[in-house]
Amino acid sequence: MSQIDLQPGFDFQQAGKDVLKIEREGLAQLDQYINHDFAQACEKMFYCSGKVVVMGMGKSGHIGRKMAATFASTGTPSFFVHPGEAAHGDLGMVSPQDVVIALSNSGESNEILALIPVLKRLKVSLICMTSRPESSMARAADIHLCVKVPKEACPLGLAPTSSTTAALVMGDALAVALLKARGFTAEDFALSHPGGALGRKLLLRVNDIMHIGDEIPHVRKTASLRDALLEITRKNLGMTVICDDLMKIEGIFTDGDLRRVFDMGGDVRNMGIADVMTPGGIRVRPNTLAVDALNLMQSRHITSVMVADGDQLLGVLHMHDLLRAGVV
Repeated sequence: MSQIDLQPGFDFQQAGKDVLKIEREGLAQLDQYINHDFAQACEKMFYCSGKVVVMGMGKSGHIGRKMAATFASTGTPSFFVHPGEAAHGDLGMVSPQDVVIALSNSGESNEILALIPVLKRLKVSLICMTSRPESSMARAADIHLCVKVPKEACPLGLAPTSSTTAALVMGDALAVALLKARGFTAEDFALSHPGGALGRKLLLRVNDIMHIGDEIPHVRKTASLRDALLEITRKNLGMTVICDDLMKIEGIFTDGDLRRVFDMGGDVRNMGIADVMTPGGIRVRPNTLAVDALNLMQSRHITSVMVADGDQLLGVLHMHDLLRAGVV
């Protein structure tokens, strides 16, 4: 393609808006294809004792990879197999217990059509997603999902645009319908995302990151304010718990409490911690999700919280611990 000059007054914004309009209109018509065939496809995948294997060539292959990834992360075990590679050995990855979803806008993908006799022989359930119910793939399928759109957003009608968007959305509809049917939870989702920020927020618990043992700042109720300040400085958590020898909580004293003591003009040198501590104090249980502890601390405008079983002190959690763990 030779370099040409930009047409005078060409409107990139309008060109982009035209694409959105065409694709919106295509998706609006997709609603009619969420029908009995869609429900049958969902049931087939729901009761699948193996895995959902997704196939597609070209742009359909890219959409298929995304579909398989979405299925896998929302409770439907799934993987993508390239049809070309499948014809050269990778079809051995497919078992009779699996369900195959094959994507092709025309429904005439030679690479997929070549695999169908083998899939039939293996008695693998076949769901085909095409725009043409009369196509070869549609006729060969156990279940056909139609994703027909009025036209492509490409003005030449050549580049897959509206059609791939429709296939992607149909894949999302399948995945989310199955997610709801399985009663899939946010914690289930986190189990397949342990390395990301979402996994940290949904799986990490307070007892995974709290300070324990000698790291806990604590003094007796008979301690002086000076002794309490030294303990706060040593443990560097901006607070100290006031408790007895058995670690039963009696109160808490924080940097913020110290500022209030100064504001009142108190004699810091002669005060006992019992005179200025906050009785009781906010606490969480050790199995509390770290993100819930974060929400509590933010709502109460505090930077640390005691971790306890009733009045029994088990640890201390600071906002910095949540930052280091990537929860914030």
